[in-house]
Amino acid sequence: MKTVLRYALLRWRGQIIGWGVALAMLAFIVASLYDVALQMRGQLEQLLKGMPPELMMFVGGVDRVFSPAGFLDTRYFSMLPLLLGVFAVLIGSGLVVGDEENGTLDLILAHPVRRVDLIIGRWLAFCVALLGILAMAWLGLIIASSFTSIKFGWLDMALPFVALFGVLIWFGGLALLLSMIMPSRRLAASLTGLILAASYFVTAFARLSPNLSVLAKWSPLTYYQGGSAIEGFNVGNFGGLLLMAIVSVLLSVWLFQRRDIRIAGEGGWRLSFFARRLRKA
Repeated sequence: MKTVLRYALLRWRGQIIGWGVALAMLAFIVASLYDVALQMRGQLEQLLKGMPPELMMFVGGVDRVFSPAGFLDTRYFSMLPLLLGVFAVLIGSGLVVGDEENGTLDLILAHPVRRVDLIIGRWLAFCVALLGILAMAWLGLIIASSFTSIKFGWLDMALPFVALFGVLIWFGGLALLLSMIMPSRRLAASLTGLILAASYFVTAFARLSPNLSVLAKWSPLTYYQGGSAIEGFNVGNFGGLLLMAIVSVLLSVWLFQRRDIRIAGEGGWRLSFFARRLRKA
């Protein structure tokens, strides 16, 4: 399993560095704008007060816009699930099926490596890759905030990234599970991306329409704290997302151990496979 983990990280090292540096630079830019926003607070407050109350619900009020945690939440952490969610969905959907469609999975399994070691090792590598990207983004935010009036401790500044990690591994686990069920990686990634986008908009518009509050309870991003985690980390929300991600991975392992490996290309819906499972059940 260690070899699988190390090889996967080496294969993704370019993506890890690229995403990490990009998010660190974005954090640096956002943090550097905080003092500018404070200097222009009078003008910005007049502009915000002229906005419809419905739109102000997205930012949580004028005072929150100019608080350090609120500014980071609205300007940085609120968009990270969508941005880094692309990485989570693409990697998660291709952990196993990517090599299967390339025609190399059967060659890999011809070596003395168990299926469970392969999928678990790559999942652990995916988690380590996410932690590496988030660590670089966190470091960029720490460095940038040292030049501004944003004064939080290193641990406090890491809490929003911990909350983000919980959301990302949930979507990564879902992408992995769907890749075990659907005919191709492309369809699994597309459906997971659609769920991610729908979750983002449902959570956002639930603040405007109480009618969406029931639907928002099923949205994973409802339990994402973002910058609010600096002011108080919700362990229950993080634990729930982590538990659901583990369940998705365990189901994926179970399905992977019981499926026939394709030589190459996309496959079918494998309805006969599920019919046999149901009959045995």
